[in-house]
Amino acid sequence: MMLSGTTSRRNHANPAKIVGGPTHAILLMVAAMAVLTINDAIAKWLTQRLPVGEVLAVRGALVVMLAIGWAAARGRLAELRVHDWRPHLGRGALMAASTFLFVTSLSLMPIADAIAISFAGPIFGTMLAALLLGERVGWRRWTAVAVGFAGVIVMVRPTPEMVRLVALIPLGAALLGALRDVVTRRMGTGGESTLAILVVSTSVVALAGLMTLPFGWVALNWEDAGLFAGTAVLVGLAQAMMIEALRLGEVGLVGPFKYTSLVWALLLGALVWGDLPGPSIWLGSAIVIGSGLYIWRREITAKRP
Repeated sequence: MMLSGTTSRRNHANPAKIVGGPTHAILLMVAAMAVLTINDAIAKWLTQRLPVGEVLAVRGALVVMLAIGWAAARGRLAELRVHDWRPHLGRGALMAASTFLFVTSLSLMPIADAIAISFAGPIFGTMLAALLLGERVGWRRWTAVAVGFAGVIVMVRPTPEMVRLVALIPLGAALLGALRDVVTRRMGTGGESTLAILVVSTSVVALAGLMTLPFGWVALNWEDAGLFAGTAVLVGLAQAMMIEALRLGEVGLVGPFKYTSLVWALLLGALVWGDLPGPSIWLGSAIVIGSGLYIWRREITAKRP
């Protein structure tokens, strides 16, 4: 069953045609992945000393405060208005659950396997968007998505550990993340502002993290405070760009460009830590970039009069 009727389907098409178009949506998603990659590097430092729930709670609270402060300074508090609380709360719950599942998978299996499995998300997203939003997905886009996923597998070279039942954990995280993207697309084309989506969903994630307080948190120092400030700015900016990308472009269009996060991670590793990629990394990166360029070219060709 589709989530929207005729009127909503018309709304789905309008934003991409009127404001920005598919190229703008793709560039926003690619930029969001770059920012998230830098954020993940900072978050990794924090989670080495602090519980995951504490990191989610503190970072989420800072993102909410920064977003509201920015809106007040710009005279845009009206954009915080929520038209329908149900999708907002549902999106926040999906964000919290997918984050906890993925972080848990990192503690139970090799990181390469967890990353490889989690990148099934764009495939889930393309499928769910076709089923729930009525997006038309042709065989060319399906092929490009599958090729991009193959490129990820080439890069991370997963181990036989993937066949264990624990692999269902990052797979569940990928599925919930895809559902979040579908809900985001529905909300963005249904009148909810990017600012409201960001603030409400992040608040839910922060509250979920706060619920872990009884299990023991660690006292913060000034170094932690600086890192939290940096990661809050980055994750807030990245989430805003992702929400806007899903407002302007279909899930099946922008979702596969999440694969570029691994390419950004490789570039960051080379520039900051001097980790030079091997042949399989170069090959996988070329496959991922090539599949993304093909999707972009097909979209431009399809939209051309």
